[in-house]
Amino acid sequence: MTVHLPEETLNWQTMAPLKITVAPNGARRGRVDHPQLPITTDQISKTAKNCADAGADEIHLHVRDDSGAHSLDAGRYREAISAIAETAPDLGIQITTEAAGKYNVEEQFSALKELVPQAASVSVREMSRDMALAPRVYAFAREAGIQVQHILYDRKDLELLARWQNAAVVERSQSDVLLVLGRYTPPRLAEVAELAPFAAGAEQIADRWTVCAFGQNEQAVAEAAIKLGGHIRIGFENNIQRPDGTLAEDNAENIRHAVDAAQALGRPLLKKVTVS
Repeated sequence: MTVHLPEETLNWQTMAPLKITVAPNGARRGRVDHPQLPITTDQISKTAKNCADAGADEIHLHVRDDSGAHSLDAGRYREAISAIAETAPDLGIQITTEAAGKYNVEEQFSALKELVPQAASVSVREMSRDMALAPRVYAFAREAGIQVQHILYDRKDLELLARWQNAAVVERSQSDVLLVLGRYTPPRLAEVAELAPFAAGAEQIADRWTVCAFGQNEQAVAEAAIKLGGHIRIGFENNIQRPDGTLAEDNAENIRHAVDAAQALGRPLLKKVTVS
């Protein structure tokens, strides 16, 4: 699907250079879903290098336990972060604090305190499960210098974050958000038409927004975000397909497509990449 926006909206001088984040695995998928989905530290670090070479600026990092299940173990995170720093030293690293039905807010907070990462994604919906603890999570992140990206699944999450800003639970300076289009369960394909109104709302409370999209419309959503001045997260966490529904070769393939789209549109990139 191609998104057509009026030419006058494509004012690159007013837009920040495009940041591309790769989310190569997530909490739920395995190699049964795609043989190139990285699970082990070695697989993750090799994927990180390939995606950095393809044009990714940052990796959204999930680690797994010995059974391949989602983990927030700080030791596993340290191992993966060290491996990525070796194979892709210029790649930013953002850890997830995703609960995935397994962790409570206290456990998510413990992971942040033990690891003190450079950056972390934090779902406002998940934090709202424990309103006695949520303000402490955000205060700790602010004081520790952790760059928090707020995960927003819908307008209700956006409105919740706005209320928290007004109540000083979250400082306005902590205003980087990820807009999630589509769903794992029940499965729902992302639609391009969802993006513009969601992004317009996000721009009222955030200095920067990024979008990720479930399913084979990922590239179409990414193109729309590029045109609207947002940033993009691409990867097998949300989508393992090409636009035609066939399986992508690997995460790096879809990163290259996003880079090609940005270059074709003329949107500046954070990272200089040779035109393919």
